[in-house]
Amino acid sequence: MGAVRAGVPVVNAPRQIETALLQGIQRLQRFAEEPLRREEAVCMAELQAEADAHRLEFLENRNWLVEAYPERAGPSYADVARAYTRKRQELGSAARLIVVDEADRLKMPSLEQLRDLFDRTQVGLVLIGMPGLEKRLARFAQFYSRIGFVHEFRPLSAAQVRQLLEQHWTPPGVKLPAEDPLEEETVAAIVRVTGGNFRLLHRLLTQTERILEINQLGQVTSAVVEAARESLVIGQA
Repeated sequence: MGAVRAGVPVVNAPRQIETALLQGIQRLQRFAEEPLRREEAVCMAELQAEADAHRLEFLENRNWLVEAYPERAGPSYADVARAYTRKRQELGSAARLIVVDEADRLKMPSLEQLRDLFDRTQVGLVLIGMPGLEKRLARFAQFYSRIGFVHEFRPLSAAQVRQLLEQHWTPPGVKLPAEDPLEEETVAAIVRVTGGNFRLLHRLLTQTERILEINQLGQVTSAVVEAARESLVIGQA
């Protein structure tokens, strides 16, 4: 399943949110229907080639001044168009889920616009935000009654951070030396600095790559981790 990203300005109105999301849904629908459009174009081109050959055969082999032009057997352009219209309808909506990050920054009119879009399209809706978002939504019965469940993301445990490091996980685009495994002192430093905060782990490993590149180092050590930590602004996630 594909995905598209719809961005809206930091200061936004409900209408802007609706427009951006509907445009994103339409783009996703076009992506999903593209194979059908290409297939239909091939069929239409084949029909055109057959029609041209049929006409040429008639002109070459018949007395076209006297005889009526015979109808070509097989499906017509309208038949093919109707068949692919039906296929597109059977495909249904390509949009299955809308994920809204930093939903806590939206004002209630914008959230109500999301609720209205959810009611009209029946596309799943996931809101991601800082702690307190649920309590805020609980004050609005129309919106809160549609919430299926709430999940709280907690910090990773030390074991989970170690597992990621053992699997040589890195943020997208970040490449670290493929040591197997990292020294225990290095792993302990990463666990201690990040405290299980996944966003901070992302930033720390990204900065670690930069430190290695600047200093032309080939190994991630606790000293490198500490140097990366010192260059980061670490606060509340």
